[in-house]
Amino acid sequence: MTAPASAPRTGTLYLVPAPLDFGCEQQTPLEEALPAGTLQQAARLSHWICENAKSTRAYLKRIEALHPLAAPLQQQQITELPREVHKKGDHDPQGASPFDARPLLAAALAGQDIGLVSEAGMPAVADPGSSVVRAAHDLGLTVVPLVGPVSLLLALAASGLNGQNFAFTGYLPQDAQERVQRIRELESTALKTGQTQIFIETPYRNAALWQALVQTLQPQTRLALASGLTLADARIQSRAVRLWRQEPGVPDKRTPVVFALGR
Repeated sequence: MTAPASAPRTGTLYLVPAPLDFGCEQQTPLEEALPAGTLQQAARLSHWICENAKSTRAYLKRIEALHPLAAPLQQQQITELPREVHKKGDHDPQGASPFDARPLLAAALAGQDIGLVSEAGMPAVADPGSSVVRAAHDLGLTVVPLVGPVSLLLALAASGLNGQNFAFTGYLPQDAQERVQRIRELESTALKTGQTQIFIETPYRNAALWQALVQTLQPQTRLALASGLTLADARIQSRAVRLWRQEPGVPDKRTPVVFALGR
């Protein structure tokens, strides 16, 4: 009898974390921010799905200084997620059709391993990419998250706030009145339930958000900020709002910041 033909090998989707220094004036040595195993696996890949092709090439160039790449930088296959995924996110409002990322994984179905990478931190966490992960599961592909920095968890751990019950709430509204209302809602939840509320902002709006937080929150509420995580000049501070009002310490408009509030 003829042995049945084995199923063709499919590739694996690797979630490749990036250093947290994107957009910062200084860079962290990769070997200090990411394990050798993560960098070695990233160097073995030649197919990528990313948030930004330019920053991905820059990241690969940094990896190449430590580990030989599987293919020259010019031959790396790099595909950007569509702009609408960046603007609207990977989860569209109820009733809308979610973004179908399955066509982006054709190379994996043909046997090629693929890396998913964002500009900083873990892809699909506070960044685009969850649609690609969903599609990989739907196609029966293996998904492997590699070890690396996640700014939200680093900030939470260093805040002194409740790490047993927390929520990431994304970005707060840009409109001043809506932002104040949202801050009050988050504070109410945190004080009633003990659940730490974590959120982020585009760096150039850091000052406006910080001013709204210090002016709106109750004096006893604890407010934490973490910026430049993993960098030499990292700033991590956590104190009651009444103390912040005595020394505002407005974060700069260039560095990404993770904010957290609770009790």
